Amino acid sequence: MIHKTSRLKRYFSASLLAVLVLSTTALSQQVGSAQAPALSSAEKQLVNKLKVETIKEVVGALSSDEMEGRGTAQPGGDKAAAYIADRFQKLGLKPLGERNSFYQPIEFREKQLLPETAIRAGDQTLNLGPDFVVMPPLTGDKSVAGGLVFIAYGLTIANPKRNDLAGIDVNGKVVVLLEGPPKIVSKESWKKVHAQLGVIQNLLKLGAVAIIIVDQPDKEHPYSEMTDYLMRRRVELASDDEYPSFFPPFISISDQGAEKLFAGSGTTFAAARASADQDGFTPIDLKKNASINIRIKKSRGVSNNVVGLMEGSDPKLKDEAVVFSAHYDAFGKATDNRIYHGAADNGLGVGEMLAVGEAMSQLEIKPKRSIIFLAVTGEEYGLYGSTYWVAHPTWRLTQVAADLNLDGMGTEVYAPVKELVGFGAEHSTMGSLLNEVAVANGLKVIPDPMPEEKSFYRSDHYGFVKRGIPALTWMGVPGGDSKVWIERLKQWEKTDYHQPSDVVKPDWNWDGPRMVAVVGLLMGLRIANSEAMPSWLPESVFNRERGTTKPAPPEP
Repeated sequence: MIHKTSRLKRYFSASLLAVLVLSTTALSQQVGSAQAPALSSAEKQLVNKLKVETIKEVVGALSSDEMEGRGTAQPGGDKAAAYIADRFQKLGLKPLGERNSFYQPIEFREKQLLPETAIRAGDQTLNLGPDFVVMPPLTGDKSVAGGLVFIAYGLTIANPKRNDLAGIDVNGKVVVLLEGPPKIVSKESWKKVHAQLGVIQNLLKLGAVAIIIVDQPDKEHPYSEMTDYLMRRRVELASDDEYPSFFPPFISISDQGAEKLFAGSGTTFAAARASADQDGFTPIDLKKNASINIRIKKSRGVSNNVVGLMEGSDPKLKDEAVVFSAHYDAFGKATDNRIYHGAADNGLGVGEMLAVGEAMSQLEIKPKRSIIFLAVTGEEYGLYGSTYWVAHPTWRLTQVAADLNLDGMGTEVYAPVKELVGFGAEHSTMGSLLNEVAVANGLKVIPDPMPEEKSFYRSDHYGFVKRGIPALTWMGVPGGDSKVWIERLKQWEKTDYHQPSDVVKPDWNWDGPRMVAVVGLLMGLRIANSEAMPSWLPESVFNRERGTTKPAPPEP
């Protein structure tokens, strides 16, 4: 799941949007009454066919060293796709990819910062990684130079009155600024008016040749975390437009790197930062030139979505389908040969999806609607695989009943699952269905305890939502005090999330993943056998026709 990094990506997207322009509520649904329908005898028999051993086997295989981190457009990703396709075939699924295969190939562009990338300021050399990192977009090799100036937050506002550019011309300059907001502006109002975007937009209009940004000292996601992600190779759809080469460099710099910029200027970076929040701040000419040389290795590659079909049993309804989706990619193999194993994110989701498929494949009479199993690539880089599938669907979108997406943060392995969080449940009738299935299994649906993470927008189901298809992803958690498992999750985010150490742990409780899969199995079965497809709630902002190309509402 692109979960924790989503904030970084939103920030970078804002910076990019500035260049291009140049001119959820928390879940309100609680568990329904205890009168919710119990499992039928047929459903109980089906649940008994769902094997925890299958989930363990799949997760173990996908997170092994042999799979090399399942990187998008890397050999390990190809191995993982082949493994999943083989499992699909053994389940008796029909190919639903291209050319009567399970594969839907997608072309990607890859970009990797080269070690020769460097900044020189006066007699100081700043090193890629420890001192600075290049933010998106990467357009290609680039060299710029100009005088260095420090402009605090770059603000030019009337209320409260402030002009960080007073008496200075930034045309042709390399500007150094602090990430906002300043102390005189609240974080809420800063975000509400997209102030950082406005600052960058103004600097570009005024002719700055490069922008160097220093993070807030108390930033939740510090410079070291950004560096870890931005030093990795970057992947994007080859079909997307390339960014124009005239884009100036956007640089994130560490405090250590900033001190090098200020060396010999007559002041220190620490003193300059302190002055930035004082009344009457005036820009500081650092009395030296800076040269920025960015060197990038570019390549192209192909990665595959893997798509299988279980044909429905009803002569009419089999033309409609329920989609189960799960991304199989992780961050692959790094240039230093570290492997990002991706056991929890998202080996678990793929294992759960395959366990659902295995159970359904043993039904004597298949569900009335068809079932599509969609293992997507490129999720970690921007939901690319699912975005591609809904743009180039191998099934008519107007006849996709719903998407049930299996992706998460591995909270289901902490203990037996007792509670569920349904991301998107407040938008469609699938919320009521989730409640029914939960109650029938002795579970409780709870509101999202971390709404600030906006997880509804951060996984592959959202591509379906944008095309008018009701979709849901759900997270299984232990019961009791949510603070306990949230604390464990936060610690895991610090140590293992999107890191090589995301491996199968000895203390994992496998009953949890099985319950997450059971919930999906039952929801999928009930949707597939219902007379009507799930529908949007009238008040939902996503209440639109299936297959729509109308732009989705902006993310909050």
